[in-house]
Amino acid sequence: MSASGPLPDAVQEREALAERVSATVLAFPGVAGPHGGRYNDIATFRPGGRLIGVRIGEGDEPVEVGVVLGLDRPIPDVVADLRDAVSRLCGGAAVDITVGDLAVDPAVEGAATDGGGAAAEGAAAVGVDPGRMVR
Repeated sequence: MSASGPLPDAVQEREALAERVSATVLAFPGVAGPHGGRYNDIATFRPGGRLIGVRIGEGDEPVEVGVVLGLDRPIPDVVADLRDAVSRLCGGAAVDITVGDLAVDPAVEGAATDGGGAAAEGAAAVGVDPGRMVR
């Protein structure tokens, strides 16, 4: 990429695709937001800043998507449905989804603790290893 001239068409197309994928992912039921992965490397670098949560692979590389999920739908279902939607948008490309975190509703989180932060009896603790790949 040259700062003095326009971007090559392939780079512009990849950036435009990344923006469409990002919009689709952020509007997807069960997705609470983007996630950059453990090392913040799930991103598209472009003029004006990085687009976090989407990296369009080159050649046979998969499309990478990093997400924060809500708890309103089963995680495996969201991941499978999201993978299908992104793959269709990207012409059938392979898609890797990284669930980097879970967004817990504060009202639910407060009900599951005893006030001191410890899980109440019968309440399950929720945790996700950041950057864990869900296949």
